[in-house]
Amino acid sequence: MSAFSEPAGADLAARLDALSGPLQGRAFLLDKPETSVGRDPSNDIPILDPLVSRHHCVVRRAGSEFQIHDLDSRNCTYVNGLPLKGRALAPGDQIRVGNSVFVFHGPETGATALRIARCETPGGSTVVLRKEDALYLKPLPADTRLPATARTVKDLDVLLKFSMAINSISGLEALAHKVIESVMEVTPADRASLLLLEEGAEEFVAVFGWDRRLGPNQPIQVSQTILGQVVGEGLAVLSNDVAGEEAFQQAESLLGPRVRSVLAAPLDVQGKLLGVLYLDAASALAQFDSNHLQLVTGLANVAAVAVENVRRMESLAGENRRLQQEINIEHSMVGDSDAMRAVYQFISRVAGTEATVLIWGESGTGKELVARAVHANSERAGKPFVAINCAAIADTLLESELFGHEKGAFTGAVSQQKGKLETANGGTVFLDEIGELALTLQSKLLRVLQEREFERVGGTRPIKLDIRLIAATNRDLKEASRTGAFRQDLYYRLNVVSVRMPALRERRPDIPLLASYFVTRFSEKVKRRITGITPRAQACLMQYGWPGNVRELENAMERAVVLGSTPAILPEDLPETILEESHPEGQPVTALHEGLRQAKKDLIERAIEQTGGNYTEAAAVLGVHPNHLFRLIRTLNLKPKRQRQE
Repeated sequence: MSAFSEPAGADLAARLDALSGPLQGRAFLLDKPETSVGRDPSNDIPILDPLVSRHHCVVRRAGSEFQIHDLDSRNCTYVNGLPLKGRALAPGDQIRVGNSVFVFHGPETGATALRIARCETPGGSTVVLRKEDALYLKPLPADTRLPATARTVKDLDVLLKFSMAINSISGLEALAHKVIESVMEVTPADRASLLLLEEGAEEFVAVFGWDRRLGPNQPIQVSQTILGQVVGEGLAVLSNDVAGEEAFQQAESLLGPRVRSVLAAPLDVQGKLLGVLYLDAASALAQFDSNHLQLVTGLANVAAVAVENVRRMESLAGENRRLQQEINIEHSMVGDSDAMRAVYQFISRVAGTEATVLIWGESGTGKELVARAVHANSERAGKPFVAINCAAIADTLLESELFGHEKGAFTGAVSQQKGKLETANGGTVFLDEIGELALTLQSKLLRVLQEREFERVGGTRPIKLDIRLIAATNRDLKEASRTGAFRQDLYYRLNVVSVRMPALRERRPDIPLLASYFVTRFSEKVKRRITGITPRAQACLMQYGWPGNVRELENAMERAVVLGSTPAILPEDLPETILEESHPEGQPVTALHEGLRQAKKDLIERAIEQTGGNYTEAAAVLGVHPNHLFRLIRTLNLKPKRQRQE
């Protein structure tokens, strides 16, 4: 909604605005003690969506506070991307119910209701002041002085004291109140308001108002036309004959409270508009004059600098809190790239919750390290962390491994055995490669997530379970759930909050850090002193594609430390695969390597020529698999003749 399209008398009562879903574009007032949301038509906010439960959640009002509570829905209720059972709502919170997203608008402390009325542009008795004509803003020539009138001296004293007073204030709300209070002291205004914009926003994101008779935080009615002129053209505007202006005859915002004079000035910092300082007066004896216009324009300019500084300080404080959260999380990962910083931030945000986490990405990217970090920074840190690789255990054994078994449940079950889930009670279970889990076990795991209970193999008694589940996969579970290879309902239960681990090729700035870390670790392990990695070897590491990701880099560094013969890691200490694929044309790593490379080229070209261009037969002649031959052709940059047609 544009800042200049709200109807006169609009009410800013607490409400939910639908941003997406079947109800998109509609607003729902939260004017009852309870507002219910769900698929059933009897709800206050009925949503026709199969992902929404019949009675999904409820918003409860307690005084000025609003709380949202999930009603044990199938697919959870999310606030700002995190699932919840219940929490207090703050203005701006985004609530997701099925495919619908709502934004919560509620009464904010210190904020003022704003009513904007439509009216035409004022007529002849209106005065506008451009920035270049503002007496206290434009630079004067060295030999020019301001007129030494008593009014000018007084105004300069006001500006000086105002600047000193507001520059010592840190909070935006306190600053806004001080600005309005100061303006009310030096002008005959009956009402004053400070309306603030944010960069790129069309709406006023904060409104602070003051009524001389009623006090602060009062609803303020302002003119759309005057605001439009100030915001659109950057002008300060003064009108002293509102009642006599034909253009204002239908403006309720001005005629309702019998407004006679209006003065508005922009808050501008280096051409960036931050907001508007808006004043009006009802008394015919308390009119604004051109001196007030000049003074308020100067005050607005000083206030704009203070507002910009406070916002910058608040932004830096928020960034500092975010960085402190990242620094304070415990993890064993190495890397400072933007991709890894996003992972650290994810850990800091979800660790303190009980949400199920899905980690996905290529093999070898460190998914288990993320799972361990989430556990280590959670309230379950002192409890067990149990990791299970679903792909490493046969399906026939995995059920017993997960759930345990009773004595006599199957041949060889000579005693009762607790499963991994029961062993982890109170802690965290990490299911790696969960995409490999058999469908029969998927249904049992779904029950664990829904009911928080299970039965041992051969048992009949349900066992209550208190665990947090973290799953990882290198498969596309969404696609697998679409084709039936993975249960769709389990996928939705697992995908509460998810993070993608970046491949090593996507975080190349971290390669030198990781390589040095592994060299140091393995050199201590084998008791061999390594001074570092040579620039040429490091260049090979940076140019390689790393299909095996961090795990492949770790293995390569261990090999280099064990087989190397000098204090520094050389290119020839690296695996042949890395040297082949990272070799830049015309820049041989070593003479020996270049000779071997050329010999490989000659052998491959000779075998292909000998078999008449048949790659399969050429691979047989060379004694390698055809796939390996294709890989060698690609890495050696060969261009053999086209394969003959069979």
